[in-house]
Amino acid sequence: MKTQIKLTVFFEGIFWVGVFEKISEERYEAARVVFGSEPKDYEVYDFILKNFNRINFISSTELEVFEEKRINPKRLQREVKKEVENSGASTKAQLAVKEQYEQLKLQRKMLSKEEKEEQLKRKFDLRQQKKKEKHRGH
Repeated sequence: MKTQIKLTVFFEGIFWVGVFEKISEERYEAARVVFGSEPKDYEVYDFILKNFNRINFISSTELEVFEEKRINPKRLQREVKKEVENSGASTKAQLAVKEQYEQLKLQRKMLSKEEKEEQLKRKFDLRQQKKKEKHRGH
């Protein structure tokens, strides 16, 4: 089993954000992590060592099966340099993170709706109980 993991750290608005991209078993997954202030290299490395297992990767799409040829070291070096100069995350990662955000938003919406309904039911039950107590002595 071959797994590729890529981390892109970039400045977004007022926070530094890291986007993890993982390709394993022909699946593409991405996760977004907010670092806050600009992280140093050793802080990123420490974060990966301590928290990588807790990162929630969201599976986005199936990848096409492809054969990977051996890449010329100089070409690989040029590609790495291009990736380093390129700021921001890939389009696939952005889509996966956006999808994750939408799913979490729907979950929060459902939970808040349930809590609101429970609170309304409690208020209604309390009003009914007060009505009964008012008329209890007559």
